[in-house]
Amino acid sequence: MKISDAAAASGCHLETIRYYERVGLLPMPGRTRSGYRQYTAADVERLRFVTRGRDLGFSLEQIRSLLQLAEDPALSCAQVDRLAREHLDDIQTRIRDLQRMASELERTIGSCRVGQRGQCTILETLRQSTGHSSP
Repeated sequence: MKISDAAAASGCHLETIRYYERVGLLPMPGRTRSGYRQYTAADVERLRFVTRGRDLGFSLEQIRSLLQLAEDPALSCAQVDRLAREHLDDIQTRIRDLQRMASELERTIGSCRVGQRGQCTILETLRQSTGHSSP
């Protein structure tokens, strides 16, 4: 099938498929005589796997690891479980961080008097140091 068919069947955008090929998540497909990429059902299944992994927030490197684990039936499921648990811990940490940020922003917005820019508590809060730096 052509790339447009693979994209439709997998739910993955054309440019994303090309990107996954460049970074090695999807093997380079064969080509037709006229130069069109030619995808197989296995390619579409792999694209669905990668797309679903991205939907769950796994990084490309994590997906690469999961693909390697999926392709080797001799490996233990414990390795997949460990990777999934680590990812879940990361997600839960991000959720806590986002909740903290939302609370701080709500507090800042709540203290806003909607006066002149010079007295804007939101801008003043952004000018203040929090005591830690971010990248």
